[in-house]
Amino acid sequence: MYVELENINKHFGDFQAAKDISFGIEKGKLIALLGPSGSGKTTILRMIAGLETPDSGNIKIDGKIVNQISAGRRKIGFVFQNYALFRYMTVFENIAFGLKVEKKSKKEIKERVTELIELVGLKGMENRYPNQLSGGQKQRVAFARALAPNPQLLLLDEPFAAIDAKVRLELRTWLREMIDRVGITSIFVTHDQDEAIEVADEIIVTNKGRIEQIGSPEEIYRNPKTAFVAQFIGQTAVILEKKLETFTFPEDTKGIIIRPEFVSVTKKDEPMRYAASALRGTVENIKFCGNNLELKVRRGSHVFTAYRHLEDAPVKKGEEVNLFIYRVFAYRDGGISLVENDTLRAGDSFII
Repeated sequence: MYVELENINKHFGDFQAAKDISFGIEKGKLIALLGPSGSGKTTILRMIAGLETPDSGNIKIDGKIVNQISAGRRKIGFVFQNYALFRYMTVFENIAFGLKVEKKSKKEIKERVTELIELVGLKGMENRYPNQLSGGQKQRVAFARALAPNPQLLLLDEPFAAIDAKVRLELRTWLREMIDRVGITSIFVTHDQDEAIEVADEIIVTNKGRIEQIGSPEEIYRNPKTAFVAQFIGQTAVILEKKLETFTFPEDTKGIIIRPEFVSVTKKDEPMRYAASALRGTVENIKFCGNNLELKVRRGSHVFTAYRHLEDAPVKKGEEVNLFIYRVFAYRDGGISLVENDTLRAGDSFII
C-alpha cells in the first residue's frame, strides 16, 4: 500500500475525532473520505497532510512513517475548500508559488507552470487575478498550484463545496480525468454521496470518528455492512418496527431500511403483479427529476420514497396509490442483510 494509517487516534479535548483508524490506499488511486459533518473525515485528511498530529498510531507514505515529518516536507499537495488563492497574484504567479519557495530556476518555473495551465484548461488566463475568475476556474488554479511541485500525494478538502451545482457536476468529470492523466494518488473529503460514487475508485465511509465501511462505490451502495451505511448512502425510509406485511425477518431484527428502488408505485386502476401483497398509501409530494418523478407516499406513520417514469400515467398529490415493496435491508446487532418480500419467494404473482 502506498498510503497506510495504522491504529490512528486523535482527541480534541474530551472529543475523540478519530478512533482506531486503519486503512491502506494503493498507488495511483482516487479515494473518497465520505461522511456527515463531524464524522472525522477532515481530521483524517489533516493528519495525513501533517496539519494535525495523531495522539497514537502511525501514518506511512510510500513505506515511510511520516508522523514526525513536518507538513512542508511531506511532499503533499493540498487543495482547500475555499481555494486559498493569493488575491494579488495572477494565475501564473499563484501556480508558480510553490516552485519559487523551492527556489527553482525561472526557466523551470515557466516550463512547469505553462504545462499545468495547459493541463487544467486555463490557457490565455495566465495574467488574470482571482477576482476575474469563476469559481470553477479558481478551483482549477488551486489544483494546478497543488500539482506544481510534483507532490507524491494529493489531498482535496471538499473541493467542490464552494461551487454552484452545475459547475460542480462538470468539475467532477474533470477531476476524474485529471487524476487519471497525472496518475497521482489522491484523497478527497466530501459529504456528498453522489460526488463520491461518481468520482472515487474506492470510498471510505466515516461516522463518529470511526470507519464504517471501505469498498468500491458499487459495493458500498449494493452491499452496505452497517445500518449507518445503508441509511447514509441513497435515499431511505427507516421503519423502526421490525414488522412489515408479507416479510419474514430474523428474530433479532432491530429495524428496516427501504430504498426508493425497492418500491414500486401504481395507480389503483392499473394492473400490477403481486397485487395480493400490495399496500395502500397516499401521495404527499411529487418532485420532477428529469425523466422520472420522485414520489413521497405516506402509509400510516411512515413516508416512503419511490420513483415513477415520466411516461407513465400521471399521479396527483393526495391520490391513493398501490405500493409494492420488493425487498428491504434488515439490520441487527451483528450486521445487515437484504430480505426479499415473501411473495417473491413464493412466486405469487397474479395480476389484477
